[in-house]
Amino acid sequence: MKVFKFGGASVSNAKSIINLSDILKKYNGSIIVVVSAMGKTTRQMEQIVDEYFTNRSFYESLNTLLNIHEKLIFELFKDEKSNIYTDFKLLTQSLQDKLRIKPSTNYDYEYDQIVAFGELFSTRIVEAYLCQRGFNSKWVDIRESIKTDSIYRDARINWSLSEKLIKENFVFQNHQILLTQGFIASNEKNRTTTLGIEGSDFSAAILAYALDATEMVVWKDVPGFYNSDPKLFTKLVKLNAVSFHEAVELAYYGAKIIHPKTIKPLQNKNIPLYVKSFKEPETSGTVISRSTENKCGLDPEVPIFITKNNQVLISIAPHDFSFIAEDNLSAIFALLAHYRVKVNLMQNSAISFSICVDNIKERIELLLEELKSNYKVLYNNELTLVTIRHYNQQTIDELTNDRKIFIQQKSRHTVRFVVK
Repeated sequence: MKVFKFGGASVSNAKSIINLSDILKKYNGSIIVVVSAMGKTTRQMEQIVDEYFTNRSFYESLNTLLNIHEKLIFELFKDEKSNIYTDFKLLTQSLQDKLRIKPSTNYDYEYDQIVAFGELFSTRIVEAYLCQRGFNSKWVDIRESIKTDSIYRDARINWSLSEKLIKENFVFQNHQILLTQGFIASNEKNRTTTLGIEGSDFSAAILAYALDATEMVVWKDVPGFYNSDPKLFTKLVKLNAVSFHEAVELAYYGAKIIHPKTIKPLQNKNIPLYVKSFKEPETSGTVISRSTENKCGLDPEVPIFITKNNQVLISIAPHDFSFIAEDNLSAIFALLAHYRVKVNLMQNSAISFSICVDNIKERIELLLEELKSNYKVLYNNELTLVTIRHYNQQTIDELTNDRKIFIQQKSRHTVRFVVK
């Protein structure tokens, strides 16, 4: 049994969904297909959440979103008696009913309840199209299987319960394909939760782990794992094989090719992960596996570049110029945990402690306000965190030339810069 994950770009329009079905036609055996929200749906959903939560009119944004999906349905299904028309109408009604209710005071909760409709829309449409093409497929609600705590927007998995429910609910019987959602789950009260930004990869890995899949394939718009983001750099080297260890390092530093939490469950059961192109499905792609562990899985002469934009650098110091000691750091990290602010880089001196974090505005504002009540706080935003794995001086010069450097850190294999 294989697990395939298709991201938003692979289901962004009718042509893409037809292509997805063409890819599946090439494979025999049981397949679990995990699908993200189509195209830019999640961003559109986030705008609706913002408007809803702040009591602004969301109807224009909602109608634009629904019209895009309705147009897609009309393109794929000529028979207006197809079940997808009814299914989509029911989902639309559920979303509209939710938006008629006054929001709670918990933004993250409201975010999860609304944004999840993106995955529900896309999977209903894709599964209906597969049935129309003659596939023996079945739609499965992932929220009945992956169970989490109630930390909305970054929920933690209840592994024992999830594994039990996955084995009960993902039974192929007479179906070749079970199609489900990435990114979303639910808590013990069956309230929808989400697994963090780009969490669909993680969803697929959870299923692969629980069901002992033979392999997992992430279908991307690039033919494998490159040494940098193809959208940012032109001189690229494709990596044919990467070890689990190296993949964890790269994901931690912010490589967008894979979600950071994806590797661990696959490594635990030695399930190889393939990164392949839905545009060129015949190409070999990149394999991430244990078999390359001893040789690191890549040419050490090939530098790997990772950039994270929209960063905030926060510098914290006691008002009385006393040392930053363990009690200060303990209090600071307690606040970071409370506001769920992930630290991408940290550095301390005798009297100050600096952190580089993602600029999640609503969290950062609250964090800064509380920090300022006890410390002297300085910050810079609109920065970029640059990481070079397997660096050399030439690559350092190329990436930092004519850029203001706020922080530089260097270890044996990795150098990192916070730059303007």
